[in-house]
Amino acid sequence: MDFEKLAARLFPKEYPALEWYEERYPLRALEKGAEVTRLAPSPTGFIHLGNLFVAIANERIAHESGGVLYLRIEDTDLKRKVDGAVEAVIAALKYFDIQFDEGAEIGGSDAYAPWYQRQRAEIYHAYVKELVRRGRAYPCFCTEEELAALREVQTANKEITGYYGKYAKWRDAREEEVYAALDAGKPYVIRLRSMGDPAHKFTFHDEIKGDVTVTENDQDVVILKSDGIPTYHFAHAVDDHLMRTTLVIRGEEWLASLPIHLELFDTLGFRRPKYGHNCSLMKMDGASKRKLSKRKDPELSLSFYRQEGYHPYAVKVYMLTLLNSDFEEWHLKFPEKPLTEFKFRISKMSKSGALFDLDKLNDISKTELSRLSAEEMLAFLKEWAMEFGTEEEKGYFADEGYLLKALTLCMGIGGKKRRKDFITAKQAMEELRYFFAAPARRDEYRVDGETRAAILSEFLSSYSAADDAQVWFAKVKEVASKLGFAAEMRDYKADLAAYKGSVSDVAEVLRIATTGRANTPDLWTIMQILGEECVVARIKAAI
Repeated sequence: MDFEKLAARLFPKEYPALEWYEERYPLRALEKGAEVTRLAPSPTGFIHLGNLFVAIANERIAHESGGVLYLRIEDTDLKRKVDGAVEAVIAALKYFDIQFDEGAEIGGSDAYAPWYQRQRAEIYHAYVKELVRRGRAYPCFCTEEELAALREVQTANKEITGYYGKYAKWRDAREEEVYAALDAGKPYVIRLRSMGDPAHKFTFHDEIKGDVTVTENDQDVVILKSDGIPTYHFAHAVDDHLMRTTLVIRGEEWLASLPIHLELFDTLGFRRPKYGHNCSLMKMDGASKRKLSKRKDPELSLSFYRQEGYHPYAVKVYMLTLLNSDFEEWHLKFPEKPLTEFKFRISKMSKSGALFDLDKLNDISKTELSRLSAEEMLAFLKEWAMEFGTEEEKGYFADEGYLLKALTLCMGIGGKKRRKDFITAKQAMEELRYFFAAPARRDEYRVDGETRAAILSEFLSSYSAADDAQVWFAKVKEVASKLGFAAEMRDYKADLAAYKGSVSDVAEVLRIATTGRANTPDLWTIMQILGEECVVARIKAAI
């Protein structure tokens, strides 16, 4: 086979010498030890927690070493591309404060652009043409039906499925067969002519998992599809080399493809980047663990956290807790320090599955939200409500001074201990609803209807918003005594049978009538915020 002739037939266009690309994309002027990392999502419309997991690790490693984090969009699969997906990816990463230095829609240096793979087609063609010229790549004219039949034969024979060895029909096809197919206009792909031996295993050092034993690749994988766009395998090798990536942190599902990628780097004459395959995110399903699933687990999608209103800082804190085993202790010790001051170490990343626990995230979220000021909380809630809230919830911000009073109370600001009532913006807006609208539902009263009406009526007969907290509570005690409840808890505990209940039961009736809830912050303060007219109207409605 005249490979020079074949390369000219497959790629009639003249491309610059490969040395030109090496000069066009020079080595980065960085200090020794600086890492160049990347995030390279596909625009499929679904950016998930695993992407954020990897993004945080890449960001910390790059920036702590004085290196670069860039964003590359791997849009080679047109069938799965979703309109607006790139914007959704960038918006999600921006929400979680992933600080890119350069890349798609980011700006920064254009020295390594373009950042979309479909815009780099000519570069890939130049390298594929060179591989054909060297006899390391060839056209394959197999149809989908032929490949499916091939897999059936291999499965029946209990062999590894794929295009390799004796099953690689076009690998050593005669020259006249190849040109006849080309002359007939048959569609084709370009495949790598693998030189790997499946009988040979070798040890590879994974930056996260340590030394792993892998088998050499012998699959003649597709490197250029019939539409002239490369596969992920080939494009990522060329791009990581020319963008001067030094470290690739990615999901462990890519570990099976590692032999293909290593062979591609070696075949192309590129220096291999370091690889680290991080553990999968797991969850408990009954008594067993399983990987988070796009189909089963809404919490896998990053849109879940935005729609529910998790504070991005809280999510990032939890991700770091999963990423580095000593982060949680550091953050407990230094809660006020910026997360960037934590010394992230790749050696502390888990080698096996990380257990994702939504309850644990909720606990962290409660703590982090309780550290905000009322003004910061208001700003966070407003941003969420304007994008995801109902029209009623958006209306809460018409009087921000009023809302600040409610937040100050509910967060325990100024008290002896900060409250931790809020987990998400969505839940917080629901918790705050009684400050803006009469209760649509009420927790169950623990007294009968007649007693409830008596308590509420008796309270109204003496209620005044001008009363301070002590006078107000004295009046509640008077209601309790008049209706057979103990005004003092010590009296009730001393002789339970002598009373219908205690003053706390009376207060609970007032609380539910006013707010719909059996548990709230200080009831006197709530009534002060609501105002006398509102309180009276709600209690009358509850009688």
